Amino acid sequence: MQDSFQTLIRIFSLSFFLVLLGIQSGFAPIAQAGCRDAAEPGVDWKNCRKRNLILSGSDLKNSELARTDFSATDLRESDFSGANLHKSTLMRSTMAGSKAVKANFEHVMSYRTNFKNTDFTGASFNKAELQRANFTGANLTDVSFVKADLGRAKFDNAILADNDFDRANLSRVDFRKAKISGKLNVDSAFFLQTNIEGIDFSIATNLEQWQLDMACGNDKTIVPEGLKIPEEWPCVPDKDE
Repeated sequence: MQDSFQTLIRIFSLSFFLVLLGIQSGFAPIAQAGCRDAAEPGVDWKNCRKRNLILSGSDLKNSELARTDFSATDLRESDFSGANLHKSTLMRSTMAGSKAVKANFEHVMSYRTNFKNTDFTGASFNKAELQRANFTGANLTDVSFVKADLGRAKFDNAILADNDFDRANLSRVDFRKAKISGKLNVDSAFFLQTNIEGIDFSIATNLEQWQLDMACGNDKTIVPEGLKIPEEWPCVPDKDE
């Protein structure tokens, strides 16, 4: 009994010493570092909780936002140029009208996120979860979506130019109203009910017949040389809104 008591005393003494050493050295808990800092260029908010907030108009250029939770937060008309949002959470948040040139959105969780009219030129969404994300009117020039899940994402009036959709999930994506130019790499991308009706899809590189056979098109769809229009396109209206 006495030995156990003495052991507890030693543990308590060692813990107190480590805490005191941390205070004297100016150390702070990693998860709290910078979380209360105001929005400004270069701010360090990694691992911070920023849910259900109004942060519209923020200047977050070149900021460290990795693993930050922005769920349901208003981020409209903000500047994320050069920012690192690796593995951040943007579930049901809005970034409409923002600027995010060359920003890193790899591995983000962005279910039903509003990206309307945002400039993403040169950004990366590799391996991002983007189901039902709204890219209406967004500038997606030179944006990479390698292995991204874009199921039912919306691209009405979005600028798509020189994009990489390598192994991306494009299930039920509607490209009919997108402004497509340059080259689109769709190597091994999943095209279940992907709508390309009336589109000149000859710009698609690495497109294979099995992908076309799963997609949804019509007699006005143009496909790359060497591929053929399926005898019957499996076009079924998507009523799941």
